[in-house]
Amino acid sequence: MRWAFRSLLYFLFVSILFSCGSGESVQGRKVIIFVWDGLRPDSVNPVDTPNLYSMMQEGVFFSDNHSTYPTFTMINSSSFATGNFPDKTGFYGNTVWQPGASGKNSAGQPVDFNQPVFTEDYAILQALDTYYNNQLLMVGTLFQIAQKAGLKTVTVGKSGAAFLQDYKKGGLILDEKMAYPLSFAKELQTAGYPLPKTIPYAYQPGDITLSPDNGDPTAFGSRKNLNDGFTSDPTDNSGSPYCNANKYMMKVYLEYILPKKNPDITLIWFRDPDSTQHAYGVGTANYKASLKCMDDMLGQLRNKLKELKIDGITDIIVVSDHGHSNVSGPLNLFPLRAISSGSVSGIDPNGYSVSGEVRLADLLTRAGFKAYDGTGCVYDPIMSGIKVDGTPVYPTQTDQDGSVCGKPGQKYTTGSFKVPQTLPPDALVLAPNGGSEYIYVPSKDPQLVQRVVRFLQEREEFGAIFVDDRYGKIPGTFPLSLVRLENTASRNPDIVVSYNYDENAVVQGFKGIEFESMFNLRGMHGSFSPIDVHNTLIAYGPDFKNNYTDNLPSGNVDVAPTVARIFSLSMPQTDGRPLVEALKNASESVSDSSTECLISDKVTGLQMKLPTNPDGKDIDQAKTTYYIKLCTKKVIYNNKTYIYFDYAKGVRE
Repeated sequence: MRWAFRSLLYFLFVSILFSCGSGESVQGRKVIIFVWDGLRPDSVNPVDTPNLYSMMQEGVFFSDNHSTYPTFTMINSSSFATGNFPDKTGFYGNTVWQPGASGKNSAGQPVDFNQPVFTEDYAILQALDTYYNNQLLMVGTLFQIAQKAGLKTVTVGKSGAAFLQDYKKGGLILDEKMAYPLSFAKELQTAGYPLPKTIPYAYQPGDITLSPDNGDPTAFGSRKNLNDGFTSDPTDNSGSPYCNANKYMMKVYLEYILPKKNPDITLIWFRDPDSTQHAYGVGTANYKASLKCMDDMLGQLRNKLKELKIDGITDIIVVSDHGHSNVSGPLNLFPLRAISSGSVSGIDPNGYSVSGEVRLADLLTRAGFKAYDGTGCVYDPIMSGIKVDGTPVYPTQTDQDGSVCGKPGQKYTTGSFKVPQTLPPDALVLAPNGGSEYIYVPSKDPQLVQRVVRFLQEREEFGAIFVDDRYGKIPGTFPLSLVRLENTASRNPDIVVSYNYDENAVVQGFKGIEFESMFNLRGMHGSFSPIDVHNTLIAYGPDFKNNYTDNLPSGNVDVAPTVARIFSLSMPQTDGRPLVEALKNASESVSDSSTECLISDKVTGLQMKLPTNPDGKDIDQAKTTYYIKLCTKKVIYNNKTYIYFDYAKGVRE
C-alpha cells in the first residue's frame, strides 16, 4: 500500500515536470486571440457591439494601444507573430517590390514579381519565404515557440494575415483559401463541412476532390456601386459583403476545431470591419452591419466556451491590427456631397467624400520623374477629387485605339505605370499601400532621393517622410531607423512616406480623414495619423484583471510577449513587453509613461502644390516651410525602455 502511494506520488511529480517542460501551464490554460481587422476603439459601444462592450467592462481595456507603423495589416500581422517591429522581422507587406522572387498565388496562377505584389495570400508568402532562404520573418514566432514546447496551435481567418502567424505550418490552419494539413481538410470533408473553393491549389492534384454541393463558403458578396459602375455607394445598406465567409470559418472553429482538436493557442483573424470600411467608409450603414456580424460571433464564441466548460481556463484577447480613417482630401477644397439616386449631387456637410485618391506614379511622372507602380490604367472618376465648383481633378479619358490601356474604348483617369522588364537608370518603383507609400530607388542615387524628397515636401497630399539611413541627413526627413523600419538585410524601401491626414475632420460622425493610394476606396489606414495608429485591445479571462482600464501605452508588439508570459514560454529580446500591469498574478512594476516629440529640420523656400491640380499649378501661397513632428511614448519595464510611436505629421506653415 505504501509502495503504491509512493508510486502515485512519483507519477504525479513526473507528470508535472513533463507538463512544465512542454510549455503547458499547470492550469491547462487556453488563449484565443480574436483579431477584428481595422476596429477603431470608438467603434466599441453598447449598441453596435454589445458583446464586446460587455467584455471590455468585465475585463481589461487598453486605452492607449498602438499599431505598428506603417499601419497596414501584414506589417501588424508580423508584429503579432513575433512581438517585433519591421526592422527585426524584415517584413514590409501589404504590398512590396521584390524582383527576383518567383512562384504562384493561391489560385495557381504565376505571379509577376517584377511588379509590386500584394502579400495577403498564403502562396505568395511561401514564394517569398523561399526567396528569402526560408526566412520570410527574420526572427522566430510565438507559434513556433509554442509548437516546440508541445502546445497545439490553430489559425483561422483572413488569407495572408492569419497564415503568417504559422507560415511554417506547424499547426492547423483554416483560412479563406485552404485548410491545412491535408488530413485536417479530409477530416472536415468527412464531417460534412464544405471547404474553401480554392483548396485544390493547396495540394497535389487528386489529393482533394470537392463535392458537387461544396459551394464557395469563403466567397465575398459584391460591392454595391454608384451609377458609374466603379465607385462604391456609401448609402447602401445591404450589409457586409464578408459576413458570410467569416461566419463559415467561425462555425467550423466552434463546432469542430475547438471541441475536437482542443487547441491551446488560437488566432482568429476576420477581415471585418476593415474590408467593409474600405468599401463603404466608416460610419455608414454597412460599417455598422459589419460590427454586428463580428459581435454576434464573439457572443457565439463566449457561449461555446461556457458550453464546453472551458470558459474558466480561457483568456480571450480582442485586438485590431490598426485603426481606420475615411478617405478624403481637405473638406474646404473638396466639400462633402450628397448621394441621390446613385449619383453624386450637391454640397452637403453631412454627406460623403468625393476625394482623397492619389496616384503618386502619375504625379511623379508629370513632374519629370520615371515612376512605376505596377498597375495599368485606373478609372477613378469620383474619389480622385471633385472640387468646390463641381469639376473633377482628373477628367475621364477614353483609350480610343488601345495604345494607352491596351483595350480600345476603355475609360481611364490615369494611365498605365507597369514596371518595365528593363528599368531606366533613374527609375523609381512604387509600392502603393494605402495610407503610406513605399518608394524604391534601384540606383541608390542620393541626388535622386533628395529630388524625390523635395517633391513630396512640396505636395500637400503627403505627410511625414522617412528615408533609408544610407542617404545621410536630409533636411525635413527622419531616418527609417528612428521608426524601426531600417532592416539589416536591406529589405526596406528607400523612402516611406505617410499620406497627409486631418485627425479632426468629421465624415459620417467619425473623426479622421486621409489621402490614400488610388484604390477607389472610401476607407483607408496605413498613415501615421493618430486615428490609424491607435487601435483596439481588450482582454478578458482568468489571467487578466477585472473591470480594469490600462492607461499605460501598449502596442501590438506586446500581444505575443503577453501570451508567452501566460504560458511560461520564453520570447527574449522582443520589441514588445508582457503587459504585466493588466495581469492578475504579475508582481513586476511598470513605470509611468513619458511623452517625447521630435521636430525635424525645417525646410524653407518651398512652393506648396495643392491637391486640386496634379500638374502642380495650384499653389498654396500661405505656406513655404515644411517639417516633421514625431511623437512617441515610453515606459520602463525590467530596466528596459519600450517605445510606442504615437503619430507623425508633416507640418506646413
